[in-house]
Amino acid sequence: MKAKRTWWRDGVIYQIYPRSFQDTNADGIGDLQGIIQRLDYLKDLGIDGIWLSPINPSPDVDFGYDVSDYLNIDAKFGSMQDFDLLLNEAHRRNIHIIMDLVLNHSSDQHPWFQESLKSKDNPYHDWYLWRDPAPDGDYPNNWLSFFGGSGWEYNSSLNQYYYHTFCPEQPDLNFRNPEVRQAILDVFRFWLERGVDGFRLDVFNAYFKDRELRDNPRRRGLHLRPYDRFEHVNDISQPEMFPFLQEIRKLVDKYPNRYVVGETFLASPVQARMYIAPDLLHAGFDYAYARSPWGPTGFGNAVAYWDALHGEKDWPNYFLNNHDTPRSASRYVTGEDDARLKLLASMHLTLRGTPYLYYGEEIGMRDTRYSRAEIQDPVGKRKWLSVKGRDGCRSPMQWDASANAGFSPAKPWLRVNPEYPTRNVEAQLQDPESLLNFYRALIRLRRENPALHAGSLELLPLENESVLVYKRSAPTQEALIALNFSNHPQQVNLPGEDNTRAWQLLFGGSESDPPLLDADSLSLPAYGTAILSR
Repeated sequence: MKAKRTWWRDGVIYQIYPRSFQDTNADGIGDLQGIIQRLDYLKDLGIDGIWLSPINPSPDVDFGYDVSDYLNIDAKFGSMQDFDLLLNEAHRRNIHIIMDLVLNHSSDQHPWFQESLKSKDNPYHDWYLWRDPAPDGDYPNNWLSFFGGSGWEYNSSLNQYYYHTFCPEQPDLNFRNPEVRQAILDVFRFWLERGVDGFRLDVFNAYFKDRELRDNPRRRGLHLRPYDRFEHVNDISQPEMFPFLQEIRKLVDKYPNRYVVGETFLASPVQARMYIAPDLLHAGFDYAYARSPWGPTGFGNAVAYWDALHGEKDWPNYFLNNHDTPRSASRYVTGEDDARLKLLASMHLTLRGTPYLYYGEEIGMRDTRYSRAEIQDPVGKRKWLSVKGRDGCRSPMQWDASANAGFSPAKPWLRVNPEYPTRNVEAQLQDPESLLNFYRALIRLRRENPALHAGSLELLPLENESVLVYKRSAPTQEALIALNFSNHPQQVNLPGEDNTRAWQLLFGGSESDPPLLDADSLSLPAYGTAILSR
């Protein structure tokens, strides 16, 4: 019996950083109407879902990851009516909408926190992690902020500290308070009723902290960053997260065909995997694949481990790019040649699991370099000498060669990458050999072939140290993928356990320099791709 297609499992999800996608009201910031305007582009690309980075009202201390109202849309992006229109127009094109929910912490401007500031007796005071100073007047414990410095911020009016995992303007909520948990479930319910198809949970495993707020133990070895000098066993990944995830999943499952994916904070692949189950998350993110060194060994090991952790019942997902990570085009490529990016696309879109794309990945956008004066990211502002921040991967989408790359008629919130006159959507749509058309062809191929979107995965032994080879198998089809990670032609032997059915070339990457297939071997050009089928 043919399995029913599931949009999030068998499809492709595309992350949009709304500030940088398309501006329609000339304020230099992308908006919901801009996303609506580009839905046909996304439909033609072949994606099944859009993950929207936060669009709730925010003072933008951390650009949307500090929420001041969980039940509304930030005016800079539009109105609730604009959001409803986006939902309707996306659904009309069979595109699903995933909202980013930032629930570990709110903005310090959120009414809940403003109430908690009024007095220790205020009903909302216990909605956050307020604690008295230690007996010697020092911080309540040794927990640090991920963005630097102590995680505790002193309030002289109350003579208490509150805890923040990130910026002081992002106070952590107290999930041990049942009223907080109920309020958070109401946030899910509100957006589910609105018609949202799924949620991405930001740093969800940090929701609960140790009940007694015990110190984190020191880590062995030398660590330059103070945060890394501690084992984070008491400020994240507490066991109470599991029953709360079950509550979330039970609620979400009351609405058909919905999806919840989580960003596990500071977790190993094994820890991330623990939160994925039929009664927990549908999927979770793991960084090992995105951080792999170039080559078949690094990527092959990351894929083999993550795939094996999921077994046959659960479904992995993969990303190469997101709003926190330097773009793969900057990490793996020097110069403007997109050959390596086509190889990465061939791998990314043929693995067993849900591939996530990040806006501009399909045209090979590189990180934009910004001066210290141009930096917007709070991490970059605070640590410019050691960390340049995350602005580089958040530059405006490059639509065409017109002013500001067609992103906005006004000065963009971040300067557009200077390469936009030659690297843009319009130019690549007109070039049959472009990276964009390569992505379009691969996504179409993935959709049309059950082995590629639903099949099992078997990584074959690394006979050639430059070539990654794996097999995807579905009841009606087998596919063999061979990826040459070197800049020289390579030859690989085809698996010989079953030669009764001949392999046929399904996709060869380049028409000008295609792979050559004979009865028992395959010749691949430099950075060449071959997808075979039988």
